[in-house]
Amino acid sequence: MAKPSPATPRVVIIRETLIELCQLLKFGGLAGSGGEAKQRISNGEVLVNGTLETRKRKKLAPGDTVTLDGQTIVVQVGSPPPVTG
Repeated sequence: MAKPSPATPRVVIIRETLIELCQLLKFGGLAGSGGEAKQRISNGEVLVNGTLETRKRKKLAPGDTVTLDGQTIVVQVGSPPPVTG
């Protein structure tokens, strides 16, 4: 399976309608831990919808985009696809 290029937004599906920014960074694989996510947000390294965001607990809604290190993820609500194989 090809890894998406940094310019291609990747969809991250969540179960709830809102998720905190620090949680999404960890869940979406942009940060290795919750502590790393919080630090990177505090350092001013994260963009939400193209705007610098420093609030760790910023609530994200479906359709929001989050960018860190040139990688962008898009928040969507739903059920993850079934695992096959």
